[in-house]
Amino acid sequence: MHGRNGDFALQAPLVLGHESAGIVTAVGPGVKNFVTGQRVAIEAGIMCRDCSYCKKGRYNLCKNMRFASSAKTFPHLDGTLQDRMNHPAHVLHPLPDNCSFEQAALAEPLSVLLHASRRASFTSSSAPSTVLVFGVGAIGLLACALAKSYGATRVVAIDINQARLNFAKEQGFAEQVYCLSMTDRAKTTEDQLKRARENVGAALSAFGEPDGFDLVFECTGAEPCIQMSIHAAITGGKVMLVGMGSRNVTLPLSAAALREVDIQGSFRYANTYPEALALLASGKLPNIEKIITHRFGLEESKRAFELLAKGRDEDGRMVIKVMIGPSDGQLF
Repeated sequence: MHGRNGDFALQAPLVLGHESAGIVTAVGPGVKNFVTGQRVAIEAGIMCRDCSYCKKGRYNLCKNMRFASSAKTFPHLDGTLQDRMNHPAHVLHPLPDNCSFEQAALAEPLSVLLHASRRASFTSSSAPSTVLVFGVGAIGLLACALAKSYGATRVVAIDINQARLNFAKEQGFAEQVYCLSMTDRAKTTEDQLKRARENVGAALSAFGEPDGFDLVFECTGAEPCIQMSIHAAITGGKVMLVGMGSRNVTLPLSAAALREVDIQGSFRYANTYPEALALLASGKLPNIEKIITHRFGLEESKRAFELLAKGRDEDGRMVIKVMIGPSDGQLF
């Protein structure tokens, strides 16, 4: 809405879209692993494959990365909201037979959570953990679903939108939720940090977890939530910063340092798509398709974005995830 995402500012017209799947319509010379008509998920980032980060398997940090629909690099690389696009074969991924196009489009945001979880050493084979998620938009709901699939002993969520929280609980993404009250912005930094500590303290009491949670996924990018997340982590726990939005944030670092709370950043993903697609096709993320609340044809993309910004449709129904597909609806 503002032509930027954090420090990434739009400098020229740009086609949006980076959570996508489609059908191979042609292959270039030398492409051996794909055939015309094959169903694929599109990994939107094109890494250089030559720098030290790429060679270490951390290609999400590649300084020469060109990411479809991102304003991070210039000239920008157009995104996936188009009928046809050319894309390198090494960042296309075959779909499992029982993985739908809609599920495959969710592989991108799910990859964000897979990467964040790996950085937190939180996997299906790790010790059981309690998990708190800030924000129950699409990313937050996926964080909840992934945590449950990994065997978290408890998954709860915090948001400012009661309707979304109700959805998260009713659909089994979180077992308990807490709605933050909307208040005027604190006038001083000291008041802001004090308010964050008090607000999250009330939430932890409501959850019956006064000492905090083992792992906190911060999926909003909002400064007050980032501040609260540090107090929400148990002593020795971890905070994963997933959401993007606030460019500069004041943090209660002493509270983190004294309690050895690890604060980790997470940017996009690397080597996650095969696992994401397998997980989506496995049925281990129940009700995951229900986060897709609305569907539009490509020519209605503008309306789709406007609807998402409003948060509710003309009938008052909540908007969480909007899927855009061909006008003929064949991919739906």
